[in-house]
Amino acid sequence: MQDSKILIALSAGLVVTLSLTAQVPDARQTVPTPVADLNPSSNLPLQRVGPEDLLGLNVYDAPELTRTVRVSAEGTIRLPMLKSPIRVDGLMPNEIEKLVAEALEREKLFVDPYVTVNVVEYHSRPINVSGAVRTPTIFQAIGTVTLLDALARAGGIVPDQAGPEIIITRPNGDNSPQSIQRIPVKALIAGSDPQLNLKLTGGEEVRVPDVGKIVVFGSVNKPGAYPVLDSAANTVMSAIAQAQGTVQYFSHTAFIYRPDEKGAMHEITVPLGDILKRKQPDITLQARDVLYVPDSSGRRITQTAVTAMTGVGSSAVMSMIYLGILH
Repeated sequence: MQDSKILIALSAGLVVTLSLTAQVPDARQTVPTPVADLNPSSNLPLQRVGPEDLLGLNVYDAPELTRTVRVSAEGTIRLPMLKSPIRVDGLMPNEIEKLVAEALEREKLFVDPYVTVNVVEYHSRPINVSGAVRTPTIFQAIGTVTLLDALARAGGIVPDQAGPEIIITRPNGDNSPQSIQRIPVKALIAGSDPQLNLKLTGGEEVRVPDVGKIVVFGSVNKPGAYPVLDSAANTVMSAIAQAQGTVQYFSHTAFIYRPDEKGAMHEITVPLGDILKRKQPDITLQARDVLYVPDSSGRRITQTAVTAMTGVGSSAVMSMIYLGILH
């Protein structure tokens, strides 16, 4: 009976011992510890790599090769202990991992190396937004970027300054001319055609041209530069209306100063009194026209002076209007 109790006790102790032993890991077993991610927080989307992008390179069990490397202007990266640079331009990170692993193994530096590559910074996909936007900007096309996204990054379009369309210029490789697309502003904003909201991948220039201006100065109540209206609405009478009419003593003969393609200024006589009385047909104005209404004294600014003031545009005239020199 005593022998049976001893046997049972020994059996129970053996079971407990085996259970505890099973919970202790084998000290001889080695598991490679992964190197910390060089880019743990940015969570950048996977895109093809280009020049000036910054890559995070991990080689397990090789801390001397774990580093960040900048893609050169030629589209290559260079690693220590490798004789030749590796071309990575246009490749995805997983494709670069294979090339680096093959190079390490080919030069007998590692046997079956385990390599990971991620993108720390993108610098090869700039999108330039300029023109009649609140904050012209250049940013990187990371992830999905649409035309509306790009305009939002630039603070949106300035309504009173923007023309009727947006011009997108895209690169077509080193030896091909750039492609140009024109997107109507109203249709894009209205969302009537989703295809107008183009997907941008980087390298594009998004320009919102300023609307053309017509300068009105002289004997009018509110001299200034006014936006070109739609189609045939740009006339002498509409320009006078935008300038809030003429002052009491204005000349019934006005003048349009119109620059040609070479910048030379041409004077056009305007029978303003007859136009206002509907005795003569109205005259259509063009962007960059300068409409000058002299006073009734007969004094007026000369065409030479207008040419000197406007130069290649109306900025000088506007400066003089705001300074009170022209009235």
